[in-house]
Amino acid sequence: MASGLGTTSVSCACHPSRLSNSRGLIQTPRSAVSGIYGKLAAGRKPVRFCSQFYGSREFVVSLRINSVPTGPSGFGKLRRGKMTRSALAEEPVLNREEVPEGWDKWAIAAERSFNTFATEATVKILESLYAKRLYARFYVLETIARVPYFAFVSVLHMYESFGWWRRADYLKIHFAESWNELHHLLVMEALGGDERWIDRFLAQHIAVAYYFLTVLMYLVSPRMAYNFSECVEKHAFSTYDKFIESHGEELKLLPAPEVAVQYYTKGDLYMFDEFQTDIEPNSRRPTIENLYDVFVNIREDEAQHCKTMQACQSGNSLRSPHKDAPLTEIANNETIPPPADCEGIFECATTSTSFADRARKQ
Repeated sequence: MASGLGTTSVSCACHPSRLSNSRGLIQTPRSAVSGIYGKLAAGRKPVRFCSQFYGSREFVVSLRINSVPTGPSGFGKLRRGKMTRSALAEEPVLNREEVPEGWDKWAIAAERSFNTFATEATVKILESLYAKRLYARFYVLETIARVPYFAFVSVLHMYESFGWWRRADYLKIHFAESWNELHHLLVMEALGGDERWIDRFLAQHIAVAYYFLTVLMYLVSPRMAYNFSECVEKHAFSTYDKFIESHGEELKLLPAPEVAVQYYTKGDLYMFDEFQTDIEPNSRRPTIENLYDVFVNIREDEAQHCKTMQACQSGNSLRSPHKDAPLTEIANNETIPPPADCEGIFECATTSTSFADRARKQ
């Protein structure tokens, strides 16, 4: 099992079709599995099984991440193999940078107040609409969650075209983040989250509006846009954490969608490593045996997104995990002028310089 938790029998009525395998775990027929999926998707409490896992609360942790990070350093390495608790459980609270003074201090406070309010308002609406249909809610959440990375890449491509800002690492990492969120979405579709037309309509139209909002925000203040995305990822982490806590036993009896098995365990995992800027490549290699493993790893992905968004708010501290990439080596070469850099469209438009100008100043 993915959790590594012990088992103990409890007194309950067992259905004859539920047979224990050699490991003492319950095997549920496909017909019963589909019924459990339906109950979870509809939000009803699933049936009780004749096996109970103790210690399941070990992996339930609070997402305690400061809003102003000092960069991606200072974190422990994730253990190889399957994880039974969030990597955030063992992480120290991030140290805060010195609080800016004057206008910057008030601007940051206003930005974060807006981001928090907007996120919490959206969360309350989704919770009221999807209180009893969890997979549909996850589908909407994942459709929305990947939009900021589309927006970031769009604006960065525009900056590249104008020669204002040339940061290859940002482009690589944000694309890898969107690739990760895409596979979260494919998992939710495989679980039936997009079955109703109204859910697809709502999710897709919210996503379009969110895209243009994020583009505008990123043009004016990248810091604010990254913090907004961090707020969304924190909510996603909390949502999956609560879901695992309340439905962990049932999830362990359900098969993993094939798309999750393919993404997490097979083929070239370069893209999987690329969005996790806080850990070394190849240090996290999940094993997917059931649906519980899938949701634990989706939760861990959201934690890694949070840390990457924090690193993006720390100036130019964001670097690709694959440090042997040619463009990264060029950027770190002191004999080559640094790439153009700016903060927001107004600064970019007024301070852009040529390669020759940067070479003369070096």
